[in-house]
Amino acid sequence: RWYTVVHADGSVARTYEHLRDRGILEGLKAIWPMPTVVAGKIILGFALFEAALQLLLPGKRFEGPISPAGNVPVYKANGLLAYAVTLVTYLSLWWFGIFNPAIVYDHLGEIYSALVFGSLVFCLCLYIKGHVAPSSSDSGSSGNAFIDFYWGMELYPRIGKHFDIKVFTNCRFGMMSWAVLAVTYCIKQYEMNGRVADSMLVNTALMLIYITKFFWWESGYWCTMDIAHDRAGFYICWGCLVWVPSTYTSPGMYLVNHPVNLGPQLAISILLAGILCIYINYDCDRQRQEFRRTNGKASVWGKAPSKIVASYQTTKGETKTSLLLTSGWWGFSRHFHYVPEILAAFFWTVPALFNHFMPYFYVIHLTILLLDRAKRDDDRCSTKYGKYWKMYCNRVPYRVVPGIY
Repeated sequence: RWYTVVHADGSVARTYEHLRDRGILEGLKAIWPMPTVVAGKIILGFALFEAALQLLLPGKRFEGPISPAGNVPVYKANGLLAYAVTLVTYLSLWWFGIFNPAIVYDHLGEIYSALVFGSLVFCLCLYIKGHVAPSSSDSGSSGNAFIDFYWGMELYPRIGKHFDIKVFTNCRFGMMSWAVLAVTYCIKQYEMNGRVADSMLVNTALMLIYITKFFWWESGYWCTMDIAHDRAGFYICWGCLVWVPSTYTSPGMYLVNHPVNLGPQLAISILLAGILCIYINYDCDRQRQEFRRTNGKASVWGKAPSKIVASYQTTKGETKTSLLLTSGWWGFSRHFHYVPEILAAFFWTVPALFNHFMPYFYVIHLTILLLDRAKRDDDRCSTKYGKYWKMYCNRVPYRVVPGIY
C-alpha cells in the first residue's frame, strides 16, 4: 500500500505489473523497505512519549463494564489531554525547528516495515505473558496455540497495576499515530509545494475532528467490543500498531503527491457533510452511554426511552441485568452508529476524487470490518442474553443499515 501510494502514483495496476514482471518474491523484495535505525528511533521515541503521557497525565477514574469473570477494570481517563499535548508538542517541534515532521514521511516505508516486524514480537510477548503472568482471571488458553496468539490470551493485560496495554495499543499508539501522520502529510505537502491544497485541508480537518471526538469519548470506547470483549492478541494489537497508521491514514498519504484543488464551494460542502456524519456518530454513542449511566432514566430525543431489561449470567453463575436501548438512533438499527462512521470516512477520502482506487481502500476495509464486527457482536449478545436478544431483534430488526441490512 505504501509503495503503491508513494512510488506507483497510487496505481494498483502499476504495482501489479511490477510484481508480475519480476515475480512475486523478487518483486516484493525489491519494493519492501528494510527497517532502519532512524525508523526505530522515531517509533521508540513516539511510543515512550505516549506511554509517559498515559501514566503521568492526570485524569478522572473510570470503571469499565463488568467482565465475563466478574472483574471491573479501572482506567485513568486522560486521553483528550494526552491528544492535545501530543499535537501541541509535535507542531512546536516543527515550528521551532527542533524536528522536521517531513523526516517521518521520508522514512515512512522503513517505519511501517519496522512496525510490521516489531509488532509481531510484541504480540508474541503478549502470548507468553498470558501463559506465565496473566493480569487477571479474564484470561486463559483455548488449547490451540494459533488461536491464542491470534485472538489473545488476556482480556485486560497490564504492566504493573496502572499501565493498561490495550489502552496503549488501541488508543495511545494507534489513534495518536493516525493524528500525527495526518499532520505530517500536511506539513510535507507544504514543504514540497509551498502551500497546502484545499483537498488536503479537508481530509486532515475531518480526520482530526474524528480523532478529537474519539478521545473526547474515550471512556465510552473502553465499554465497546474492542476493549471489553476482544482479547489482546494479534487481531487487535497488531492491527492497532500497524494497520491503523498504515491504512487509516492512506487518503492523506495519497494526497501528498496528488494535490487536488476542489474550490471553496465543493471543499466546504464535503467538510460540512463530514462534520455532520462525525457528529451523528458521536451522538449515537453519547445517547447510549447516557442511557446506561442513568440506568435507563435519561430522555431520548425528549421522550422516555424504549428499552428491554435483559438478564444474563456471568461465568461465576451470578445473575446480572442489562438495559437494551430500542429508541433514538438505536431504534433505526442495532449498530446504526457504524453508518455515519463509514460515511465520515468516505467524506475525508473523496477529496482525492476518483482517479485511483487506493485512497478508497480504507473505506472499503472499514465497511467490511464494521459489518463483521456487527455480526460478531450480535452473535455474542445472542449467546449472552438468549430470549431477551430475540425480543430485541424483533423490536429492532435491522443490524446496520435501516431497511436494508
